[in-house]
Amino acid sequence: MFADIPIWHEGELEVQKRAGVASKAERLSGMVRHSLPDSARGFLVQRQFAALGSLDLARRLWASVLTGEPGFLQAPDAVTVVIHGGWSATDPLLENIAQNSDVGMLVIDFATRRRMRVNGKAERLGESIIRIHIEQAFSNCPRYIQERVPSSVLSENEPSVRCREVLSDSQVQWIGNADTFFIATAHPEGGVDASHRGGTPGFLRVEEDRRLIIPDYNGNSLFNTLGNIHLNPHAGLLFVDFESGRTLQLTGRATINWDREAAKSYPGAERLMEFDIDAVLETEHALRLGFKFERYSPYNPALGG
Repeated sequence: MFADIPIWHEGELEVQKRAGVASKAERLSGMVRHSLPDSARGFLVQRQFAALGSLDLARRLWASVLTGEPGFLQAPDAVTVVIHGGWSATDPLLENIAQNSDVGMLVIDFATRRRMRVNGKAERLGESIIRIHIEQAFSNCPRYIQERVPSSVLSENEPSVRCREVLSDSQVQWIGNADTFFIATAHPEGGVDASHRGGTPGFLRVEEDRRLIIPDYNGNSLFNTLGNIHLNPHAGLLFVDFESGRTLQLTGRATINWDREAAKSYPGAERLMEFDIDAVLETEHALRLGFKFERYSPYNPALGG
């Protein structure tokens, strides 16, 4: 049923071409599958952390975090993923899936810097189970992933959420100190993707209280995220406090800045992404599982140049 579906959509092809990696991306197209090989199914079942992208009723994008003990993610067959809880009760995820079944999931092992993406259609099976019917599945390189290990079960307190339209001073500081975030994007006609970005603390900059400047480093040359943004500016960002269990979710609009001179102010950047905030959710006690920092990725550009 997938034989006639192109691997790359028009936005990805355009960004690959502009970045000068079209031929490389074409060679890598075979890595994108429509099902999970046995090795990927085994990897997924052992994971304890995932980020999930979804669309709300206004087609705004949100990135959500899921944590749990090994086995909370299941792959009963090669074309299905089943998620047994792991999200905050205040997260927009379940409501979003009820409105739009498109989801993108990033499953990541911080300890080994391995990650895998699964995109498809989701459905709720009761209040605590989500089933995803896989349309795309592929692995990514380990670059810019900071090494962390599961450390402890966090507080059992009920999550509490605060909503804002702009960043508070403490949230600006949080982003400025971040070494990791997750981003959800989507094709305008359907198909959501969730991805990871990382760097040395300070790699992100906040202008005033509602715009982020994000360096785009050399990656796998697929440009799934920027390809979506080229066609559809809506995006969602997720920042995680891995030790306390707090999360910061931003939804807004992203653009690609191809100005090479502007990128020179961000060591290692090949281009920039600019993100304008529409809404902010900060949630206490969003995670049930904590992760202890071990070391930064050796691929992170040094901010000193």
